[in-house]
Amino acid sequence: MNVDLCFVPVQHDLQIKLPAVSGSSGRLIVERPKPEIDQQHWPGQIFANAEVSYEEAMQAYVTATQDRLCHPRTEKVVKGGRKSEKQALWRADRALREERYRVRERRKEEDAVWRAFRRQFIVEKETFRALPKAERRKQRKAREVHEQLWQTAWDQRRGSVEVRPREDAEWQARRRQLRESAVETFTVPAWFAILVMTDNCTRQCIGLPLFVAGPKVTADMVVQALAALLPPELQYLISDQGIHFRTTALAQLAQRLDFIWVPVARHRAQSNGIAERFVRTLKEWLADQEWQSSEELALLLGEFLPEYNARPHQGLPIPGLLPDEFAKRLWLM
Repeated sequence: MNVDLCFVPVQHDLQIKLPAVSGSSGRLIVERPKPEIDQQHWPGQIFANAEVSYEEAMQAYVTATQDRLCHPRTEKVVKGGRKSEKQALWRADRALREERYRVRERRKEEDAVWRAFRRQFIVEKETFRALPKAERRKQRKAREVHEQLWQTAWDQRRGSVEVRPREDAEWQARRRQLRESAVETFTVPAWFAILVMTDNCTRQCIGLPLFVAGPKVTADMVVQALAALLPPELQYLISDQGIHFRTTALAQLAQRLDFIWVPVARHRAQSNGIAERFVRTLKEWLADQEWQSSEELALLLGEFLPEYNARPHQGLPIPGLLPDEFAKRLWLM
C-alpha cells in the first residue's frame, strides 16, 4: 500500500490554480506563483545582433552595464521570494510613516507661526484702538496695510487648513491599501488534508480520508484512518518519512496488523511514485471542481474514488485494464 498526505485549500474556484503543497516537515511549504515574463532582456543580447559590429556591441554593452559600477549596493538585497516581498512592504510602510511624520512637523511649524502672527495682529489692533482719534487718523494708512497683510495671511491659512483633511484621507487610503496588500500577500489560507491510499499492485484507491485539521493533522488521526481502511492481508506500507508516519503510533499499528512500514529515501519522492502520481491525478481532477466547505469536498472525493477505480490504467501488468477489474482477477486466481 502506498500512502501520502495531500493538502488542498478549504475553498476553491475554477479561476484559481491549485498550488503544490508539501507538509512532510509538519509545516506547509506552499508553491509560490512565478511572475509571468513575456520576454527577458539582458545587456549581452546585443552580441547576438549580426548587423552590429563587435566594437559597437561592446560599447553598447559597457553603456548598459555602467550603472552597476557607478551605483554599488549599500544594503543586502534578497532576490525574489516571500522575504523580499515582506521587506519591500516594510520599506513602503516605513516611507509612509516617515512622510506622515514630516507632514505633522510641518503643520506644527505652520500652526506656531500662525498663532504668533495672530497674537501680534491682535495686540497691534488693540494698541491702535487705544490711540487718540487724531493719532489713529495719522496711522490709518499704515493700519490699512496691516489689514491687507492680515487678510492675505488669513486666506493662506484657511486654504492650508482646508486641504489638510484631503491630505489625511489620501494618506490613510495609501496606508490602508498597503495593509490590505500585506494581508493578501502573507495571510496563510486554511487547508484540508487528504490521506491518499493506493494499492501498489492493483492501483486501486482504497480510501480518501479527509481531515479538516489541515496542516495541524496529527499522527494519531492518520493512524486511526489507516487502521479503519487497511486490508487485513497488507504486507508493506510505503510512505515518505514525514512526521505523520515516522511515529510510535504507526509502529504499534504495524505490529498489531502484522505489516512492515517501508519509508522511502529522503528527498526522493519518485521512490513513492505511485502515491505521488495519484496525488497529481487527484489535483488535476479537483482543479476543475469548486467547493466551499468540507462537506462539498467530501462529496467530490466520494465521486472521484469510484471514477478513478473504474477507468483504464496504463501502469498495471495488463495495460488498459480497470483497477477494479484487475483486483477481481487477482482474487479469482
